[in-house]
Amino acid sequence: MEAALTEIGVRLNQGEPEALEDAYRTLGPLVMSYLGRYVPQPDIEDVLQRVFYEVWRVHERYDPDRSLRAWVLGIARKRAIDHLRKRRDVVVPLDSMREITGDDGREVADRIVWADEVRAALDLLPDLQKVVIEMAYFDGYTQTEISAALDVPLGTVKTRTARGLQRLAGLLENPRGRRS
Repeated sequence: MEAALTEIGVRLNQGEPEALEDAYRTLGPLVMSYLGRYVPQPDIEDVLQRVFYEVWRVHERYDPDRSLRAWVLGIARKRAIDHLRKRRDVVVPLDSMREITGDDGREVADRIVWADEVRAALDLLPDLQKVVIEMAYFDGYTQTEISAALDVPLGTVKTRTARGLQRLAGLLENPRGRRS
């Protein structure tokens, strides 16, 4: 599969229209599944079409030495974010928000402080561990998708994630162990 994707990527970079069709056929289901996590069901196909339109529009920017799968998923992520930013039709009643956050907002403040502590601890992790944790927990990638995006074995992703989470837990439990 990787060899086929590499070949499609080379052809795509050279501007062969058939390569776009092959990329769509090969990566379309993966992109659709990825978009399904972020984009409402009725909008997935529209965003999928925008993703592959973008793939073709900027095909000359693709570096054939890199993972085509990761490049296309990166475009999908950006188009999903664009789509969600444009949506303004969701209105949430204020009273329902009070149930989540409490009347005085302390829970929100506590979460913000906790998020800052987690970010500070993440910055202390080795880059290889930090990257996989951020992709999994902030960007919503599965370990299989991380493996493909970083072009490393799945076992390596699992090891980096486990070690990073252990180290992160230690840093959060013992804030004095952090460097300033």
